[in-house]
Amino acid sequence: MYRLQLLAARSLIAGALDQFTPLTLTSSLTGVRHKSQGPSVEKYGQMRFSTAEAKVSAGRLDGKMREKSLTMDTLNPQVKAVEYAVRGPIVIKAVEIERCLEEGGTKPFSEVIKANIGDAHAMGQQPITFLRQVVALCTFPELMNSPSFPEDAKWRARRILQGCGGYSLGSYSASQGIEYIRKDIAAFIEQRDGVPSNWENIYLTTGASDGIMTILRLLVSGKDSSRTGVMIPIPQYPLYSAAISEMDAVQVNYYLDEDNCWALDINELYRAYQAAKQHCQPRVICIINPGNPTGQVQSKKCIEEVLHFAYEENLFVMSDEVYQDNVYAPDCQFHSFKKVLYEMGPEYFNSVELASFHSTSKGYTGECGFRGGYMEVINMDPEVKVQLVKLLSVRLCPPLAGQAAMDVIVNPPQPDEPSFKQFHQEKSSVLGALAEKAKLTEQILNAVPGIKCNPVQGAMYAFPRIFIPPKAVEEAKALGMQPDMLYCLRLLEEKGICVVPGSGFGQKDGTYHFRMTILPSTEKLKVLLGKVRDFHISFLKEYSALE
Repeated sequence: MYRLQLLAARSLIAGALDQFTPLTLTSSLTGVRHKSQGPSVEKYGQMRFSTAEAKVSAGRLDGKMREKSLTMDTLNPQVKAVEYAVRGPIVIKAVEIERCLEEGGTKPFSEVIKANIGDAHAMGQQPITFLRQVVALCTFPELMNSPSFPEDAKWRARRILQGCGGYSLGSYSASQGIEYIRKDIAAFIEQRDGVPSNWENIYLTTGASDGIMTILRLLVSGKDSSRTGVMIPIPQYPLYSAAISEMDAVQVNYYLDEDNCWALDINELYRAYQAAKQHCQPRVICIINPGNPTGQVQSKKCIEEVLHFAYEENLFVMSDEVYQDNVYAPDCQFHSFKKVLYEMGPEYFNSVELASFHSTSKGYTGECGFRGGYMEVINMDPEVKVQLVKLLSVRLCPPLAGQAAMDVIVNPPQPDEPSFKQFHQEKSSVLGALAEKAKLTEQILNAVPGIKCNPVQGAMYAFPRIFIPPKAVEEAKALGMQPDMLYCLRLLEEKGICVVPGSGFGQKDGTYHFRMTILPSTEKLKVLLGKVRDFHISFLKEYSALE
């Protein structure tokens, strides 16, 4: 039966195509028809209907519609394993509540305050003028004639455009990025660290995430006990666990020391490594410095210990340094892994494989939407380096606007240039405000019974530990969710505050946290923290009464 239906459908379609010539279409559009021109418009409409019916009939099998090829049963299982808490169920619920408020719905609050993600501009931070001027000039070169733009911005824009095909930001660049910008990044690293940097080791990326994913793709291999193990800090930024799941690698957790301001303990690295060797082959260690979500800044001594550990165990090092400008604690300082590696001597510097990552999304610019970033890769096997370039070429090139924005970050106005004063004021204002908000967040949260927040030494987040009463833990388990998920959902529904459960970042069993960004304006941050305080006290009273 099905075969007869299919043949009938094919016959109808073929007949329709034979009769429906280009001349027929032209005549139909002009309203003119001759006897030799095939069927009328009316008849053609009937034919189209018949053809559609035939297609539907052809898709039926024993009276049933054709099944979809891609279903949850046939979906790549690694995709199903991916989780990304920063834009997970809490955020979806927050969007639903926002839509409800916009449509006139009533809630015990007038707005949702989103503190779930480090999106600076969405939180009200203003763009750095000079960066936007350079990108605007690159995007619309006719503005070069405008007296409204300073000469140092025009000079940078011209230089960037000289590296673009057709003098246009709309062209492709080399897969590694625009050569001028790669050289500027190398010069920036040399100035920052006092260490040589080869521009040919620099690769522009679509945000730091793109570079991290690319390096992990190179590293993941093997089967069963030889499968690549990826050592990541817990708590961690969910990009890492998501990438590991997608690539079917083995996640190897090493736990940061919450009681010691989230410091990295070298003994914990050895414990995690030895335990992992029983079921996989650890090949790479990932470090986030300054930390996300924990906000700690690694000491030089700690970095030396990590690099020595990597040297001994023959591990590839991935250093996520996107928050390098975000250091607030007066007794802390950012040390790049590359600089420390160099200072450990040639035995280390010439052998340990290291990829370092930076981005336009964080720091003082907060230009998340440009998706600009870079990675510097040193000591990579030359043959593997060829494979890296091949892999990068598959995605053609990173967005050129993002590359231009990255160039401004590594090549900002100098003291003798006309834009320096305004640039310096804007940069200092952003970082100064973040330092104040980091301290404010720590102080207010630590004044709430049942909340403990370590100092926010750097980055853009607080990761406070919260006490959840046993009855609330039981209720969450009965609902099939993590206790801190229940807590965060209640906080959202009752106070309109959107934060991310600590379980989405990883945490020691029996402990509960949430991550919140410190990016909202000081006034809004005070409102947010006040609502968190009121909710937490109410939450404790509610469930303690049930004990």
